[in-house]
Amino acid sequence: MPTLPAIASRETWLGARKELLAAEKAATVMLDRLNAQRRALPIVPVDKPYLFDTPHGEATLLGLFEGRRQLIVYHFMFLRDRGEGCPGCSFLVDNIGHLAHLHARDTTLALVSRAPLDELLRFQARMGWTLPWYSSWGSDFNYDFHVSQDEAVAPVEYNYRDKAEMLARGEHGNLAGELPGVSVFLRDGERVFHSYSSYARGLDVLLTTHHYLDLTPFGRGEGWDGMPDLDGKGMHWQRLHDRYDGEPRAVAASCCGDTP
Repeated sequence: MPTLPAIASRETWLGARKELLAAEKAATVMLDRLNAQRRALPIVPVDKPYLFDTPHGEATLLGLFEGRRQLIVYHFMFLRDRGEGCPGCSFLVDNIGHLAHLHARDTTLALVSRAPLDELLRFQARMGWTLPWYSSWGSDFNYDFHVSQDEAVAPVEYNYRDKAEMLARGEHGNLAGELPGVSVFLRDGERVFHSYSSYARGLDVLLTTHHYLDLTPFGRGEGWDGMPDLDGKGMHWQRLHDRYDGEPRAVAASCCGDTP
């Protein structure tokens, strides 16, 4: 069983809580500055004519905007050998709220995977998801945005590190296959621009379940940064939401991006 935190009087707790509040407010101010810096990034024209397979036929990147000005693409890892999504990516999708709120801000959110559409739609139905999911199978899209790794197709790069840098850091799991990421695009009329991409632990901001758990004494229960390891699974406790009550299947570390 995890060790309980120190037990104290309400007055002692209140003093510690106010000290933490000051740190939380400083972190919020820093986050506001980071968000402003992100918004100020220059944008890059996207001129390559990418094509995607959708339930309504073939579409261009411009078509994925659905007429809105901004597009967020989550690069979803689909494990074709298992016929299902990566548990980490699936966990992230389970954390996405109602899309009406994004649409109200002129923003579209969609999943894109390098797998045939019929395989994606079968898994989508199993999970009960309704958000748009498109196939980039047969296009360069995943390689150009560094979420599919194959040296025969394109130089290996992930999280803004090339192969040599990843090898030096021991990131062997990021050298081949599918990887997670998020990319943001802006539309100006018929022109499309790339504004932002993030990978690995940069995706943590999208995981609301983690942020709820971060409010609790045991945190995420993953055994790092002072947290207890609640079940001996470390960072690999996540399962597809229809598998928690059944026999667990091993989760590849590469599903979860970099370790802390």
